[in-house]
Order: sequence, then structure tokens, then C-alpha cells
Amino acid sequence: MRAWTCGAFIDVDRWLRAAKPWVLLALSAPALWLWGMALADRLGANPAEALIRGLGDWTLRLLCLTLAITPLRRWTGWAALAGWRRGLGLWTFAYALLHLLAYAWLDQGWDGHAVLRDVAERPFILVGVLAVLLLFPLAATSFDVAIRWLGARRWRALHRAVYAVAGLAILHFFWMRSGKTLYGEVIAYAAVLAVLLGWRVWDAVSRARGRAPAATGR
Repeated sequence: MRAWTCGAFIDVDRWLRAAKPWVLLALSAPALWLWGMALADRLGANPAEALIRGLGDWTLRLLCLTLAITPLRRWTGWAALAGWRRGLGLWTFAYALLHLLAYAWLDQGWDGHAVLRDVAERPFILVGVLAVLLLFPLAATSFDVAIRWLGARRWRALHRAVYAVAGLAILHFFWMRSGKTLYGEVIAYAAVLAVLLGWRVWDAVSRARGRAPAATGR
């Protein structure tokens, strides 16, 4: 796909392919910055909480970006964007896992019994853990060998679990913020994910209708 700008053609797909490894590498920076600031005790009065929530915020941002790749690719015609989806999805999983591990370490001191008790007693912890657990098989099957082993149809069916992950992530974020009645960011993320998931439903229905045989009249 070539775009016209400043009187010259730019090969956007070529630019996207060249930029992808650098952008994916740069996505490590927020985690490194958060951990570095936490270890230096420069994240405010409660650095552990700031670290845990910061990693959670980046998980949501990357989830939104991952889900935005397909509609953006369809809308722009930039085929190279398809190659970004796997990397963004794996970074989403990495940040979600870091979020969970930071909670288990800094909030619960690696006490497995305390974690299980907290999961049982606090619903927002439960849905957060479920979201991370659902991301495990998606991350593990993000590679070409898994697609060949599962078959494209079963692989696509498995990866529809990302819809459940998005719903659980928003519910986790809502319950977490409800204690302080801070809903602005919750509404923003929910709106973005609703639009992205709504587009996917619309696209699936449109494709199903396009494949359906035309009705024959009498």
C-alpha cells in the first residue's frame, strides 16, 4: 500500500515492516521504567501499588492496540499491519503476567495461600486472574507451528477467547476503580474495547452473510 504525501509516494507497508522490530523493542521501556522507578522508591507514597497498577494500565493499552490491528488493516489496506498483531499480543500477555506477578510478590509476598484466599474473597482479583489464565493458551499458540498443529479453524476458535479476556479485563478495572469512584478511565477503555469488539461482530456477521447462498425465488 502506497500513500501520497508531500508530492511523493511512500511505501507504507515497507515502512511498517521496517519499523515493527523497533516499535516492539520499545514496548519494553514502560515495564523497565516502572520497575526501575519502583526499585528506586520514586513512584510515590505507595510504589508497590503504583507499579502493579501501572503494569495493569499498560496491559489494557496493549490489548486495545492488538484488537485494533485487524480493523485498521482492513480500513487502510496496509497489509504489513498483520505482522504486528502477534508481537502486540505477546506484549499484552507479558504485561498481564508482570501485573499478576507484581501483585503476588509485592502485595502477597509470594504466599500462595494468601493469594488463593484473596482470589476467593475479592471478585476483582478473581476476574483479573481468570483474564491472565485465558491469555496463556493464546500466547502459547501464537506461533506458526501451533497454527499448523491445531488447524486454522480450531486456532481461530481458540483465539476468540480474546473477547472474554477483554470483558474480564474491563470488569477487573471497573471493580478496582469502584472503591474510589474513579470511572473516567474505565469508561474510556470500555468504549474503545466496545467499538473494537463491535466491529469484529459486525465483520463476522457480514462475512457469514457473504458466504451464505442466495435465496431462490419462485
